[in-house]
Amino acid sequence: MNNQSTALAEGRLPVFVFPNNLTFFSDDQSSHKQCLTLYNPYEFPLKFKVLCTAPRKYTVVDAEGLIRPTCCVDVVVRHTDICINNEGMYDKFRVQVSEHGQRKVLGKKDLTAVLLPTKVREGTSSPEDTFLSLPSQRQQRGSTSESQPQPPVAVGRQASSSGPSFVVIVAGLVCITALMLPQLGDTSSRLPEYLHLSVNQKLIAAYVLGLVTMLILHI
Repeated sequence: MNNQSTALAEGRLPVFVFPNNLTFFSDDQSSHKQCLTLYNPYEFPLKFKVLCTAPRKYTVVDAEGLIRPTCCVDVVVRHTDICINNEGMYDKFRVQVSEHGQRKVLGKKDLTAVLLPTKVREGTSSPEDTFLSLPSQRQQRGSTSESQPQPPVAVGRQASSSGPSFVVIVAGLVCITALMLPQLGDTSSRLPEYLHLSVNQKLIAAYVLGLVTMLILHI
């Protein structure tokens, strides 16, 4: 019995969800709606269901559905209770999957969600980024009433680029292509054998694609 069959039998099939956590900001309305991407790198369809520890605070579009083999689906999560009382509180989402037509849960993954009061903007200074000039040893020994304190020097972070780089886009396309290639041992495909990928290779491609997706969403 291979590793995948063992995982199916024991109900611990790896579940691939990106991002791994959700952060909402009270002062940023665009963050009140976020997207979870669920990946299925396997050669059989998966039925998914999204659960939450605080269902009254969130609205999930298509909380249940089907993921076709070597495909992915997007699930939209909207925070509907933005208020000061909920700031700093952590909730949990659980994504569980089962084989299509079966009730047994094959795998699950938990991720956290938190509401923060404000979002640090790019190019602005946070309190940790503000530094004050220190007087030199000579100034300390010969200081007079005419000396003036040095103004604070604010250090800002360099603004990020306006869009994803060419390398990121190419990496995403390569991962999508890898997920669409046939699995190793598939005799029905007409593609050369060296284009057949193993399950582990497809899992790696799905993981990298998730990282690329998170990078693009944060740009």
